Amino acid sequence: MHVLLDTPAILDPPPRVKAIRRAVDAVADAVTPAVEAYRPYVEGLDNLPRDGRFLLVGNHTQSSVEALLIPFHVRRAIGQRVRPLADRQFGRMRGPARDLLAAGGALVGAPEPVRELMRRNETILVFPGGGREIPKFKGEEYTLRWQGRAGFARLAVEHDYPIVPVGLVGGDDIYRSVSRRGGVWERFSEAMSRRFSGQPDMAVPLQLGIGPTLIPRPQRMYLRFGAPIETAKPARFSTEKWVATVRERTQESLEQILADLLDVRARDPYRHLNPLAWRQAVSPPDAAELQAART
Repeated sequence: MHVLLDTPAILDPPPRVKAIRRAVDAVADAVTPAVEAYRPYVEGLDNLPRDGRFLLVGNHTQSSVEALLIPFHVRRAIGQRVRPLADRQFGRMRGPARDLLAAGGALVGAPEPVRELMRRNETILVFPGGGREIPKFKGEEYTLRWQGRAGFARLAVEHDYPIVPVGLVGGDDIYRSVSRRGGVWERFSEAMSRRFSGQPDMAVPLQLGIGPTLIPRPQRMYLRFGAPIETAKPARFSTEKWVATVRERTQESLEQILADLLDVRARDPYRHLNPLAWRQAVSPPDAAELQAART
């Protein structure tokens, strides 16, 4: 079985993957000062269950930096390794790229491997929109493209696994999309995607970075971990109705997180990483401010 579908191989990897994992951990520790130098806005770490038994549900952005920042901050906060669920297309990878994903604990988001992770009380990260949520056409920034997917909610309910919604703002602004869905470019891009990858739903918009180039625009990142959503099924609900309810609550919570972070960013003079505004950068509320707001 492929390593990204083989749960035992992830939990007890071969020596070469263990060596890569040690190197990845060392790099993560070494880059901490560099990450902090950009002053990412990180809020809600106190919402993370300290036992590590929870499912993180996030939004994908064009930068995909969330796939690195979320595990980085969870590991720093509670010392738990996060197990990301990769899109099924990554399950066909071979060679060093496969080993690197395995070293990061990644598994293809198939039901049985996820069940095994939940039986072992692992910290898991999923992006229900999958790879199709990464490319954003004009006007789609910070929108969720789950398209009815509810597998994460079904597995969480099955195992009474708390869900922690986690949203990131900033990653959809490193490039500016100049094409909208429904146009000639989308149809052309879909045809190319179908021909080369067999996936017509992976159309890529026309984008610009700094000026007319593809150099990424500097953007501060804003990350928030929401309050855990309990998934234990009440007796009055059928399983199907409760799964739909959990999915809806998770989506609503994540959408609210994104809206709140967009408001935070709008009043932040440091949002473009302007060094002259470093001291005026908006900071997350501390514990005393949160307690005062709650009372």
